[in-house]
Amino acid sequence: MKTALLQITSSDDPEANLTMIRTMVAEAAANGAGFVLTPEVSNCLSSSRSRQEEVLCTQQEDPTLAGLREAASQHGIWLLIGSIGLKTGDADGRFANRSFLIDPEGEIAAWYDKIHMFDVDVSETETYRESDGYRPGDRAVVAQTPFGKVGLAICYDVRFPYLHRALAQAGATILTQPAAFSAVTGTAHWHVLLRARAIETGCYVLAPAQCGTHPRTRGKERKTYGHSLVVAPWGEVLLDMGTEPGIGYVDLDPKAVTTARARVPALSHDRDFRLDQ
Repeated sequence: MKTALLQITSSDDPEANLTMIRTMVAEAAANGAGFVLTPEVSNCLSSSRSRQEEVLCTQQEDPTLAGLREAASQHGIWLLIGSIGLKTGDADGRFANRSFLIDPEGEIAAWYDKIHMFDVDVSETETYRESDGYRPGDRAVVAQTPFGKVGLAICYDVRFPYLHRALAQAGATILTQPAAFSAVTGTAHWHVLLRARAIETGCYVLAPAQCGTHPRTRGKERKTYGHSLVVAPWGEVLLDMGTEPGIGYVDLDPKAVTTARARVPALSHDRDFRLDQ
């Protein structure tokens, strides 16, 4: 399966982001990609709660979801919308950070709400409280496709191996890890975390990422790391897109999953143990 990762610099203007993404999806499809992936918060990257309230929509009304479902159908491709921010109607006003797998008819084949919230103090000047604006999901998701079972995860989920192991043991051969990774933590941890998740599970890991300095109407400046990656089941980095926007291509070979898992069948070697303290 020829696969394309879109590396983009989303602003806080969903309409402009959708136009950009649709153009890139069309190019990827014209170049033969049958599976195209976008990064986390493809519709709106913003640190301003008031701006999010202005431009985010419910799933039923969201123009990014509708537009990309139409694009998948138009080009006859599988499309992972890495995630979009959505209004939920929750009493506390928090949004959902939701990933969608769209089939070639434009139908929603699967959706996943990010489970692990990025509540961290990277430095004295760089702090994040994702759970202030987004409510965490509570369900892991594996979806069937003609090219293998796909396990869905988003960004900070990469730091939680048990989620990825559960997805692989449920049959996933491909793990999607769309992200808007901090430049600081990305420099330190991005490559090693993604390679570890691939090696531990014997899965392909597909990680389309946001990059650069993001245009904004209001709110704090946000910079993301880029380096969209594809990691093979044995841990080799097949694609590293660096720091500029663009489209990266890779061919996925299901036999690579079988080979890696036969060499080190760790997914079947779990043992119960006790913890002495």
